[in-house]
Amino acid sequence: MVSTEYERRIAARFATFDQDGNGYIDRADFNAATKALLAEFGTTARCDKGQALYSGAEAFWQGMAGIADRDGDQRITREEFVNGAVKRLRDNPDRFAEIARPFLDAALAVADGDGDGAATVEETVRALKALGAPDDVAAAAAGTLDTDADGRIGEPEIVKAFALYFTVPE
Repeated sequence: MVSTEYERRIAARFATFDQDGNGYIDRADFNAATKALLAEFGTTARCDKGQALYSGAEAFWQGMAGIADRDGDQRITREEFVNGAVKRLRDNPDRFAEIARPFLDAALAVADGDGDGAATVEETVRALKALGAPDDVAAAAAGTLDTDADGRIGEPEIVKAFALYFTVPE
């Protein structure tokens, strides 16, 4: 049985996705996140990286809706998010992260200033702040993402951290 504390931690993550604060997650929230990242890094929507980010956001939205939108209204309520995320995490946290992989890969490419396949800690902080994370949270999160302490954050670190984000307290 999933504990109430566990569900509370998952519910706290809802605001991360509800970009406009209207009480539900929908495709517009994923588009807003995409626009914010592109603006932060001066990337146009029509370039390859911009198109990949929009495609990744759509895939992420479809995956989230597939596991959480129980009534099929193309909006995920907090309750649907908690129920969907809890079920998916109970089954396999890594599989839950996989729905985000296309978006995370594309976001990494946008943030990666030198094109070497990894973002610096500073670039990661900028990306997290663009997505709405407060300065202190963005800095702390980026620091912990650099698991090998090389100053670079690559795709394996980001995808693994995404799954862990839903399983650890604030």
